[in-house]
Amino acid sequence: MATFRVGSLGDYLREQRRTAQLSLRQLAEAAGVSNPYLSQIERGLRKPSAEILQQLAKALRISAETLYVRAGILDERVDGGLEVTAAVMADPTINERQKRVLIDIYESFRKENQPAAATAGEGKEEHGNQG
Repeated sequence: MATFRVGSLGDYLREQRRTAQLSLRQLAEAAGVSNPYLSQIERGLRKPSAEILQQLAKALRISAETLYVRAGILDERVDGGLEVTAAVMADPTINERQKRVLIDIYESFRKENQPAAATAGEGKEEHGNQG
């Protein structure tokens, strides 16, 4: 199981909040958490639940999975999908709306190609069993 990395999560949240040009109070309100609680999360004093992380991700318009990995709830995916999302979110040359659009497009392509990849894998297994 992944380990909890409070400091890196808090630092990351603060960075994302500042990138989104939101005050602590604005993000707390958008995510439905108290201002002091969000402050404690950013300072690494509190461990938020997966539900709170999801609310924060939605308010910041970032992937909840990214926050789960930062918090140590999930292990980072090996297939590179999370790396692409993180790279887009970290790019200071594009605005938040552009980041969200790029990630949405990327995720839609991944979802579109998942059934094709699964079908191709099944076909190989079936072919292998015949020979």
